[in-house]
Amino acid sequence: MGERLKGKVAVVTGAGRGLGRSHALALAAEGAKVVINDLGGALDGTGAAKTPADEVVAEIKKMGGDAVANYESVVSFEGAEKIIKCAIDNFGRLDILINNAGVLRDRMVFNMTEEEWDTVLKVHLFGHFNCAKHACVVFRQQRSGRIVNTSSAAGLGNMGQANYSAAKEGIVGLTRTLARDMGRYGVTCNAIRPIAGTRMTLSPELKAAWGKSLGLSGPDLDKYMSDMFSPPECISPFVVFLCTDEAANINGCTFAVIGGEIDLYSEPAYTRSIYKKGMWTIDELCELVPRSLAAGLVNPAPPKA
Repeated sequence: MGERLKGKVAVVTGAGRGLGRSHALALAAEGAKVVINDLGGALDGTGAAKTPADEVVAEIKKMGGDAVANYESVVSFEGAEKIIKCAIDNFGRLDILINNAGVLRDRMVFNMTEEEWDTVLKVHLFGHFNCAKHACVVFRQQRSGRIVNTSSAAGLGNMGQANYSAAKEGIVGLTRTLARDMGRYGVTCNAIRPIAGTRMTLSPELKAAWGKSLGLSGPDLDKYMSDMFSPPECISPFVVFLCTDEAANINGCTFAVIGGEIDLYSEPAYTRSIYKKGMWTIDELCELVPRSLAAGLVNPAPPKA
C-alpha cells in the first residue's frame, strides 16, 4: 500500500467493473478511502445489481484498504447528490471524484431512436454534470479537490456512435469549464480519453464490427483486439497521478491514455482564415473558400458509387 493519497476520500462512478474498478483499486492502493458507486446494470444500462460494487469493496478491504458501496444512478440529480453524501456520511470528507459510469446504445444515426440517444447522453454527460455539481459544492467550501472525467476518442467522430460521440465530446467542454469555475478554489478538473479492453470495447457487437471493418476474423481478429486494447490497469496510474499533489497545476487538460503511451491533446485553434470588411456574398465564398479555407481538405466518408 502506498501513501500518496493517505487521508483522502474518493468517489468512483461505474466502479464495479472495467476501468472504474481498476481506478478504485489503484486509488485504494495509494491510501484513499473509496466510495464504489455502481448501479450494476447491463452494458446498455438496463437492470441493476449490488454484486459488482460489493465485490470491489471486498477486494479493497482484503488488500487492507477502506471502501463502501453505493448503488445510486448518476442519471438522477438527487441520486448523484446521495453518491457524494455517501462519502461525507461514511468518511467525513470528499477529495476526489472520478466520473467513469457509462453505457452503450450504438446505432447508425438514421436508425437511432430517441430513447437510445437520451439514455447515452443522460448516463455520460448528465451523469458527469450531476456528480460534479454536488462534489463542487463540497470542494468549494473546503477549497480543494480533484475531478477526473472520462471522455473518449470516439468524441472525435466514430461511425454508429452519434449519441456516445456527442456525450464524450460534451464532457471535454464540461471539463474545460469546470476547470475555470473551480480553479480559483484549488480544484482541478481534467479529462482522459482511454483506450482499454473492457466490456464496452470488447463486446461481441463491437468485435464483429471491428472484424468487418478490418476484414479480420478468428485468431487474427483476437490478436488485433488484444494489441489495440490494453488492460484497464494500464490506464489507472495516470488517473491516480492526476489526483496527487504533484498534479496540482494541471487543470482543464485532456489526455489520451493508451497502454504505456500518454498524450496531451492540444486545444482547438484557428488554422486558416479569410477576411473582408463587411459581409461576404455567396458568389465570393463559392469562389474563394474552395481554394483557401477548404484547400486540401479530405472528406472522411466520401460518397460510394
